[in-house]
Amino acid sequence: MATDPSYNRRTFFKDSILSVAKAAQEFTKHVDAKPEPAAPVPRTDWLRPPGAVEEALFLERCTKCGDCLKACEPGALVCHPQDGTPIIFADQSPCLLCDDLPCLAACATDALLPVDRIHDVRMGMATVSQRLCTAGQGCHACVSKCPTDALAMDFGELRLRIAPEACVGCGICESVCKTVNDHVAIRVVPARQLAERNP
Repeated sequence: MATDPSYNRRTFFKDSILSVAKAAQEFTKHVDAKPEPAAPVPRTDWLRPPGAVEEALFLERCTKCGDCLKACEPGALVCHPQDGTPIIFADQSPCLLCDDLPCLAACATDALLPVDRIHDVRMGMATVSQRLCTAGQGCHACVSKCPTDALAMDFGELRLRIAPEACVGCGICESVCKTVNDHVAIRVVPARQLAERNP
């Protein structure tokens, strides 16, 4: 029995149209599908607590016991999301340099060592982006909140100045700047990163 050629053509065109429609439908699904969320990039701008020894030694001595975190009443100290060691995110909750620094007394392994005075703390160094800073427009919020008088207004040049010898890297200035401005002009460079830059 001979095959009907017109039937074959109709079947071929029908199958072709269905195939194209199915491919278009699959393409539309892929285009409309939400992309997989990218894994968050771990932050590296965290600070160690006051009195922290040099980074490699700190990692040897710290037992991740959490005693310093419990002693930190303001709640500035948090656990590192990857290794569980104590850190501070200055823009979220800076170190308030408590009078007796209870976090130091809580450390039994000498990962945090006592300091004679607040000015001896060295968590990092504040840096200012003069391009983003609004001090020339009258904002001096960070200057008034700095606990060590490391920040000052240069009224001649209408710009913020940082005294490196007085800055302890507590992050209060960064936190204040984030609160009062659209763009954060002050960032604290952690002590371990400063050490990498100046070996």
